[in-house]
Amino acid sequence: MNTSPNPEEFYKKLKVQLSETTNWPSEYLYKFIVISEKDKIVQIENIFDNTGAVISTKESKNGKYTSVSVNVIMKDPDAVIEKYKEVTGNVEGVISL
Repeated sequence: MNTSPNPEEFYKKLKVQLSETTNWPSEYLYKFIVISEKDKIVQIENIFDNTGAVISTKESKNGKYTSVSVNVIMKDPDAVIEKYKEVTGNVEGVISL
């Protein structure tokens, strides 16, 4: 039995939830966790470059991981999901929350 999460199922459910609970365009808050390496944080920042996003970072207590919060206006649930896919597809080891 495979218990690993299916990304496509996750995105389908997310799209339905976002469609039912939000009027679009709307502000959306992304949260990611990455190993505290400057290049990984810069990769995430670059993906949201020229979107008007407000990006903040916070290192974990021991400094091993960094939380990256991205607050940005998105046009619809599909745009939200595309950015998730872009980040997870391009930034190695990123965790989406």
